[in-house]
Amino acid sequence: RLHATDVTSSSFRLLWPKLLSQETGYYTLEYAPAADLARKRTQQVSGAHTSLVLSNLAPETTYEVALIPESNVHYFPPQTTRVTTLAEEISPVQVLISESGPRSFHVSWAPVLDSVVSYQVLYGPLPGNSVEVLEVDGRQNSTVVEHLAPNTTYLVTVTAIYRSGKEKSLSAKACTQEGERG
Repeated sequence: RLHATDVTSSSFRLLWPKLLSQETGYYTLEYAPAADLARKRTQQVSGAHTSLVLSNLAPETTYEVALIPESNVHYFPPQTTRVTTLAEEISPVQVLISESGPRSFHVSWAPVLDSVVSYQVLYGPLPGNSVEVLEVDGRQNSTVVEHLAPNTTYLVTVTAIYRSGKEKSLSAKACTQEGERG
């Protein structure tokens, strides 16, 4: 049976049983978003193939796929399947540090995506291996990190945790101000 593997937000691989050979015909592959079958695309595939990667697809979209064996020997019924691409998983593309004081700074990030359940903000002094974690709701795009040491460089990593369970991270460095002397 025709089925899909390696599904991503923009591609998937189709696999099918060997029905034809190079000599006995070719396949016509038709695919379209289920919600908009008028946007059908057609591709011809050599009879020697039993798999093909479709790419440049839209994220979070269900595709209707039909594989039509064009045989000059036997009639084979078209094989059909439906495949839904994954939500697009973009890592945070910007992490901004602002309002930095001796003991705190403000961290914000973009973009904020519907597919993110929560963000984790990890921070720790450089050099060093002590790391603190702040959990932030997926609808927020900033947080304040407090109780820091003055005049210290911190590595801040923002990790987006997606509904699918995937995680993507981006890091930035932040420096706290010198504390008041005296």
